Amino acid sequence: MVHFNTIILQFAKQGEKTGWTYILIPAKIAQQIKPANNKTFRVKGNLDEHVIKGIALLPMGDGDFIMPLNAAIRKGIKKRKGATLQVAITEDREEMKPPPELIECLDDEPRAKAHFLKMSKSHQNYFTKWINEAKTEQTKTKRIAQSVSALARGMHYGEMLRELKTERLG
Repeated sequence: MVHFNTIILQFAKQGEKTGWTYILIPAKIAQQIKPANNKTFRVKGNLDEHVIKGIALLPMGDGDFIMPLNAAIRKGIKKRKGATLQVAITEDREEMKPPPELIECLDDEPRAKAHFLKMSKSHQNYFTKWINEAKTEQTKTKRIAQSVSALARGMHYGEMLRELKTERLG
C-alpha cells in the first residue's frame, strides 16, 4: 500500500478530459504501485476514509498517471478541486466479473453473447464497469438492455456510447 497526500485538480481545456476532476499520481509513486508499467491499471484502497476499488489510473506521459474522480467518488470524499486528499492505494488485481443479470440476458441473445465473448477482457470490462456504476436498479436494467442490444449488432463500447449520445441529442 502506497500512502501520499495530494491536491485535487481539474482540467480546464484538455480535449475529451475537459472539466474532469482528478488527482495526479507521479511516476515515482506509480512505479511503487506497479513497477515497469506505463499502461492503464486498476487500484484499490482509500481516498481519505472513502474506500475505492477497481479504479483505473490513466497514463499521462513521462510516467505520470491520473485518477479521475467521478461524481460518486467526489460525493464519498466530500471534497472538490483544490482540497488536500490523503491517498492509500495498491494495485487491484481482482478480476472484474460481469453482473449476473448481464450474463442471463446474453444467454438469451446468442449473437450478443458471441460478440461479447470474442472481445478482449479489457473491452468486456468497459461494459461491466458502466453497468455496475449505475446508481439505481432502473438505470442498471436500462444499461444492460442497451449493452445487449449493441452487442447483438456487433458494436463495441465506444460505438454504443456514441450512438446513445446521438440519440439523446437528436
